[in-house]
Amino acid sequence: MRDVIIIPGDGIGPEVAAAARLVLGASGVGINWIEKLAGAACIEKYHTPLPQETIDAVRSAGVALKGPVTTPVGSGFRSVNVALRQELELYVNLRPVRSIPGIPSRYEGIDLVIVRENMEDLYAGVEHMVGEDAAESIKIFTRGGCRRILRYAFEYAASHGRKKVTAVHKANIMKLTDGMFLAEARKMAAEYPALIYEDKIVDALCMELVTAPEKFDVLVLPNLYGDIVSDLAAGLVGGLGVAPGANLGDKTAIFEAVHGSAPTIAGKNVANPTSLILSGAMLLRHIGEERAARAVEEAVAAVAGGGKALTAEHGGKTGTRELAAAVAAKVKELI
Repeated sequence: MRDVIIIPGDGIGPEVAAAARLVLGASGVGINWIEKLAGAACIEKYHTPLPQETIDAVRSAGVALKGPVTTPVGSGFRSVNVALRQELELYVNLRPVRSIPGIPSRYEGIDLVIVRENMEDLYAGVEHMVGEDAAESIKIFTRGGCRRILRYAFEYAASHGRKKVTAVHKANIMKLTDGMFLAEARKMAAEYPALIYEDKIVDALCMELVTAPEKFDVLVLPNLYGDIVSDLAAGLVGGLGVAPGANLGDKTAIFEAVHGSAPTIAGKNVANPTSLILSGAMLLRHIGEERAARAVEEAVAAVAGGGKALTAEHGGKTGTRELAAAVAAKVKELI
């Protein structure tokens, strides 16, 4: 029995977390779920959106599944997601982007992987006012931070049968920060001669992702570009509702839905739980349950196939609970 922390989150978080637990439970893998809180929902009790006991629990268990949490725009507390990544040194944000037959999209056959640096860049959160009429945010890159995310991307490509790595930058303008990332990427590529390597300026990459996404395989990006490009890539396969994600460090891993907490539809049984279900499949693979992980992924594809069970996000009428139940039933059948 493996201890796994479950953080339901805010808004639709508890609903999609319950759906993911149902599906993972159907796989037969022994998981002891330990619920901990984070987000706006726990401020009244703990006076913080990220209690220390939640951080300690995730650090102790080494693995967690997290629903979306609310982050205020422009004021209030900083992102719980960013704080967790920094507290636990989760320097890799891994987001596979794959087409799911049956999910409405303008594209078919998309299969690429986003590897995003998770702790540096503008998301380090070093910003301040300069007088009353200017605000300054400091973009921080370190050579060590660049090298470890690049190493992860190249190792991932080599060990997962991928053929190509694209390093993404804006070194034509930011010659020291992005220039460092680009220089280290080119050095790293020389250590992996079996992989095709290229580098792309981020704006050109965005255009090519929309016009010819099949050209790309593994993308490795600094933090801010990775955040934006991973959402763009999710749009190629049906949106954030079907996009899984993982935050990985050397000792700890948190798997999460990449979409927001969508408070306006909370409690209405209309949220799409697919993102967190597929993140759960990534969790299963991480703890060595490859067969169960494949069963969950195949079940999602089978249930969505032909548009038989789609939530409102994709023009269907299947509820959150009903979709989870259908996927869970298919997982049991496949197992």
